Amino acid sequence: MSTNVDQDVSFCSLCDTHGPPMYCDICHIHLCKACVGEHLSDESKEHKVVSFKKRGSTTRCPKHSLKQCELYCQNCDIPICAACASSEEHQGHKFIEISKSIVYKKEGIKKDLQELEKFIFPKYQEIASNISAQKADLKENSQELTTAIDEHGEDLHREINTIIKKLKLDFNEMDSKSLTVLNKKEDEITHTVSEITHCISELKKLQNSNDVSLLSAYKSRNTEFRRLPPKLTVSLPSFTPSETNKEQLIQQFGSLSASSVKSDEHGYTLDFPGDESTSFDKTLIDAPKVITDIITEYSDRTLRSVSCRSDEEIWTCGEDKIMRLYSLKGDLLKSVKTKSGDNPYDIAVHRSGDLVYTDYKDSTVNIMKNKQIETVIRLKGWSPCNICISSSGSLLIVLISDDVKQTKVVRYSGSIRKQTIQNNSKGKPLYSSDLYTKYITENGNLDICVSDHGAQAVVVVNQDGNFRFTYTGPPSTTDKPFNPVGIATDRQSRILTADPNNHRIHILDQDGKLLRYIDSCHLRGPWGLCVDSQDDLIVAELPTSKVKKILYLENHLCISNARQ
Repeated sequence: MSTNVDQDVSFCSLCDTHGPPMYCDICHIHLCKACVGEHLSDESKEHKVVSFKKRGSTTRCPKHSLKQCELYCQNCDIPICAACASSEEHQGHKFIEISKSIVYKKEGIKKDLQELEKFIFPKYQEIASNISAQKADLKENSQELTTAIDEHGEDLHREINTIIKKLKLDFNEMDSKSLTVLNKKEDEITHTVSEITHCISELKKLQNSNDVSLLSAYKSRNTEFRRLPPKLTVSLPSFTPSETNKEQLIQQFGSLSASSVKSDEHGYTLDFPGDESTSFDKTLIDAPKVITDIITEYSDRTLRSVSCRSDEEIWTCGEDKIMRLYSLKGDLLKSVKTKSGDNPYDIAVHRSGDLVYTDYKDSTVNIMKNKQIETVIRLKGWSPCNICISSSGSLLIVLISDDVKQTKVVRYSGSIRKQTIQNNSKGKPLYSSDLYTKYITENGNLDICVSDHGAQAVVVVNQDGNFRFTYTGPPSTTDKPFNPVGIATDRQSRILTADPNNHRIHILDQDGKLLRYIDSCHLRGPWGLCVDSQDDLIVAELPTSKVKKILYLENHLCISNARQ
């Protein structure tokens, strides 16, 4: 039974035979095999009879309407006829047969469909499911917070009532003590006043008397009464409310951590296993070439790190306190001084385009947003060295302890530590403990790759921090040892690492197998590396302080053309 519905309901345009297997791509009619000869015998116009499955593969040239497009111009990405191919407009261009271009395009479509069905669509479903789960979490958390705030408020009310009761008891007790003293003194004064009153009355009688015996018996008490009792001063208690403004009251009561819904501005790219793009593979070329060579303002032997801001702009840093943004035409676009005035150790560029840098002496990680530098991480006991941005937007940072006895890789989401990678499954350190450079990058398969200069190795762990492999360079006849520095990965998950001693760059597959070197391009002490969105390699040379852009890949279609 035929699976082609269109063919099942079609008839030969000449004899009405059901389900004709042929088709004229010029006249756009169905033909049975018996009628093909009759149709081709009409020489008044061109014909191209193909099998029904290949219908639509023929098109007329837009510039030469009587000609059929038999070729495909790879440079212009359009179908052309033979006349176009010989014209000056397409001089030097690469062509393939139109049928082969259709095969390539269908291969790309097949890969697109496979990626959409197997990877992209499930990821979107996963993200949608995650949002629903987070909405449920948000509701549950809101209820829990409301309960917690009410309970805390009730606790504080109880504490305040207890404080009020204690204050009242305290000043009542003070009043009682003061009143007792005052009552006692009042009784003493009242008694003395009574005696003075009696004395005055007696003296008035004596003053009018001539009785010698009474007058002789009189004894003056004025000396006694002159000793007045001390005057009492009562210090009255007072209440001074604490000078707590509303902000302080809120802080004392408690505070909420910030709520936010964060989204990586540019999202992140899913890596389609086994393929870099949906249309063409990119393969290593035999002779890499320099396509851009710019001179920076750094002194010789001071340029160390480079990071792509875009395919046309790169950030650089070295052994001075200035970080510089260059265009790949060589123009200096911006200069930024570190916040502390110390040299930056390493730089990276967030997907948002913001510059991130580590400050070893200041023990901080900083980000520049809207021309303002903010400190996002401040460390104690450890100092940050090399850094990269992961595909999810988190920071992967190499940290060295202040006593230079430990090295670890830590993943941060903002200022929150999410993961620490330090030892293998046997508890042995993964990385050397020294101040030598340890550049870091994340591969397309989410492996974390560190070029450990001191250990003379590239150390690779998976996203969970479990050891995968160590690359120490192949058996070599070079005189100088392999001491890797800059490291980068491309969209085929290849690992590229700089070998300045031997003036070359090693290219490994994702499992650590050496594929080849880049040892041409007049490289001198390659140091910092990064790869742009087109998989072109950017190299910072330490001895010359130059930046080179190197083409080391070509797509599969170009190679196929060369073999035609």
